Amino acid sequence: MSFWQQRQAAQQLLSLERGHGRRSVGDRLRVVLAFPNTYYVGMSNLGVQTVHHLFNVEDGVSCERVFLPPKQELRALLSSRTPLLTLDTQTPVSDFDVLAFTVSFEWDYVNILTMMRLAGMPVYASERNDRHPLVVLGGAVTFLNPEPLAPFVDVVTAGEGEALIPPLVSAVSATDRRSALRRLATLPGFYVPTLYRVSYDDRGVVKPYQATDRTVPPFVSKAAVKTIDDIDPPCTRVFTPQTAFGSRFLIEVVRGCAKLCRFCWAGYNYLPVRAFSTDRILSLAESAKPYANRVGLVSIALCDHPDIEEILERLLALDYTISPASLRLDDLTPQIVQLLHQSGERTVTIAPETGSDRLRRVINKVVTNAQILDKADLIFSSGIENLKLYFMIGLPTETDEDLVAIRDLVVQLRDRMLKYARRRGRPGRIVGSVNPLVPKPGTSYQWLPMTSPAIVASRTKRLKGLLSGLDHVYLSIKSERQSFYQALLSLGDRRVAPVIDAAAQNGGDWRRAAETADVDPEFWVFRDRSQDEVLPWDIIDGGIKAEFFRSEFLKSMRAEPTVPSNRGSSPTTLGALASHQTS
Repeated sequence: MSFWQQRQAAQQLLSLERGHGRRSVGDRLRVVLAFPNTYYVGMSNLGVQTVHHLFNVEDGVSCERVFLPPKQELRALLSSRTPLLTLDTQTPVSDFDVLAFTVSFEWDYVNILTMMRLAGMPVYASERNDRHPLVVLGGAVTFLNPEPLAPFVDVVTAGEGEALIPPLVSAVSATDRRSALRRLATLPGFYVPTLYRVSYDDRGVVKPYQATDRTVPPFVSKAAVKTIDDIDPPCTRVFTPQTAFGSRFLIEVVRGCAKLCRFCWAGYNYLPVRAFSTDRILSLAESAKPYANRVGLVSIALCDHPDIEEILERLLALDYTISPASLRLDDLTPQIVQLLHQSGERTVTIAPETGSDRLRRVINKVVTNAQILDKADLIFSSGIENLKLYFMIGLPTETDEDLVAIRDLVVQLRDRMLKYARRRGRPGRIVGSVNPLVPKPGTSYQWLPMTSPAIVASRTKRLKGLLSGLDHVYLSIKSERQSFYQALLSLGDRRVAPVIDAAAQNGGDWRRAAETADVDPEFWVFRDRSQDEVLPWDIIDGGIKAEFFRSEFLKSMRAEPTVPSNRGSSPTTLGALASHQTS
């Protein structure tokens, strides 16, 4: 694929873009923001839209975008060795000062290396020099555990973009590369892997990290904004039909969740709960109306916004169809459901996680089947036709009875749906999505081994059998093998990096990549870490004490919930939760 063909493809995409988000001016610092997946996926990502905007509002900074080429174009680029060009001005990526990756999913790790190779850059940080762009890594999955990617990057950003981008720009603009890295390493939210020495004990377990410079702190504190009162909520600023969401305007409404489900990294890592300004949300929605007819409300705790009903009413008045993210059942009200229906929404998404009240207490999901069924009556009686459900298997203490309970709950939900569907004369759909539990860093389950693929496969087969033959019920179950390698990327340390490199070069064959790298994934995936003094991700201080996580884990084994004292508050004060996380 030639330069000219890349330019032609980029200009065609640009011709379809609308909105107020593109800006490429400034000569002090040139940044290229890279999303390690296609344009179609990346421009649907709120992180890409937000980080692009945050860089471009900095004085003297120009930020362009680059995406992984589609498969056919990617093969052509790899075979021709034509340098990768940016979308906005079709400039070689290697010409920029900073190459900043924003990553949302572990499966995109291989694409980071592919894009660096397409740009003509060495993938290992130790092989790069001042002639190459500074490689910066951001995104939630990376600041939870950046270690598998640590050998490839110069800087990892840990925390919220609004708190990270101004000091990053200031440090990199002001001095040479070496000095900038040392300066960043002293600031909250910046992890420079080369400034830490990593060693392992005779069992292969990581030892406490050693900073190589006395000015570098022993761990990296996550960066967070103190208040969001004066911050515009992250939202879609560039609209294009070439995305999964098309003309949908995405906007973050609430940041954080106080329910603290024990498997949920997002609930822990975005505390405290903060609601964005109602006026700013509505002002941005109004300005986006020429480009969008649907609004997607992004949050893991949508109904924790104190003005959520007012926001829905005023979005409805703007003639938006409203699509919320997964809704918490305990916060649904008749007015909220009715407003969603009035806006034209036909599907509501909820996450029971399991069909058993007991197992829900294990994971601290304090809602009962009776409450779920009551809310289903509310949803379907309001005119909503379809229900999407999220479930997990492989949870701690799970038994066959819990799988049967999923079937029983789905059947009861389907019966509720059909009762109201008969009045309309057409049935709706119950769509279930089932994922094996992948223990995540920075949660109460971070010490757990993953349930073995054989057991997950057995439970998957059992669940499919239980739900087979149910009319109007559709089930999607994630592969246990895929979850196994996702766990490796979530729970691994720097020794996993060669596996990522091998997978990037062999087309994503993870089994062969592990063999090529002479790495046994089971050491990280199936090992009980409860006796480990240090965990690989301890280098990032997420702000919650390990003692709290251990206490929650023990309560989990007793099926004992931790109930928030009131809506929007955490189960214990932030002061009691916060401090450097040690194992």
